[in-house]
Amino acid sequence: MSTTDPRAALTALIDALERHYTAAVDSSGQDDPALDRANDRLAEAFDIYDGALFDAVGTATPLVVFDDEDDFDDFDDDDDDYEDDEDDDLDEDFEDFDDLDDDEFDDDADDADDDDEDDSRH
Repeated sequence: MSTTDPRAALTALIDALERHYTAAVDSSGQDDPALDRANDRLAEAFDIYDGALFDAVGTATPLVVFDDEDDFDDFDDDDDDYEDDEDDDLDEDFEDFDDLDDDEFDDDADDADDDDEDDSRH
């Protein structure tokens, strides 16, 4: 349980965001040690704020901080699983039509045309 005041943690998070912005603007690239430190401090400030907010009011932020690229890759894999499930659902939908011969498929289309004609008469 955190004993940190959420307002103080928010102020520290905002300061960490400002320092991160400055480090990013002044950075010489992704391998810049100052930017790495700013990233770490920002992640730590966010975790402290998120915990303090949850402890104080029972609400967490909708954000996730990744520790390194491996965590991000794991998260990305979850999206792939969802896409695979969607593909499986589409395959099952098309299997329903595999059992129909051409005449049955055409009859269904003709029935729809008949309904359109009935609607135009009213």
